[in-house]
Amino acid sequence: MKIGFIGAGAVAQSIARSAIQAGHEVVLSARRGPQALGDIVAGLGPNASADTVQEVARLELVMLAVPWLQVPSALDGLPNWAGRILVDTTNPFTQLEPELVLADLGGTGASEIVAAHAPEARVVKAFNAIRMEHYDKGPKFHDGKRVIFVSGDDKDAKAVVIGLVNDFGYAPVDLGGLVSGGRMQQAGGPIAGHDWVVA
Repeated sequence: MKIGFIGAGAVAQSIARSAIQAGHEVVLSARRGPQALGDIVAGLGPNASADTVQEVARLELVMLAVPWLQVPSALDGLPNWAGRILVDTTNPFTQLEPELVLADLGGTGASEIVAAHAPEARVVKAFNAIRMEHYDKGPKFHDGKRVIFVSGDDKDAKAVVIGLVNDFGYAPVDLGGLVSGGRMQQAGGPIAGHDWVVA
């Protein structure tokens, strides 16, 4: 599978490495353009490339991996998603340093806001509840596997993402729909930020 990434920071690179190790191709994009991603692509190897955000958004499965405040500018103005899968890996932080500050979403889930900026995308929430410091240690933890939570309203789209999580070696846990599950796993939710492991 060819997996697109809107964003090319630490989260995108970590997930891209997992995808490449599992035999997939990745295409990264960033606001500053594909020419600025040469070193990152070279570091990921021959199964990685870079393109414009507009071209990446045309792929059948795209990971959204940008800081929360960049979500509107990253998604607005892109072509209608027409049923393609958008995996929301974001968390609603308005500030990361010197301390984490959560956005006031007025009771709305972060992925619901993402979906509003991506007309007709099949949005699946995943890869956001685990801290990258834990994710980067790999899927195995002693005799168990690290958990990746997955939420979404479209069963087929969610099944594709669950398949990717399995490909990567992690343990997928389906939390149900985007509203209930997404709010549970986003930053500030009851399961976010922990290093969950299943035997």
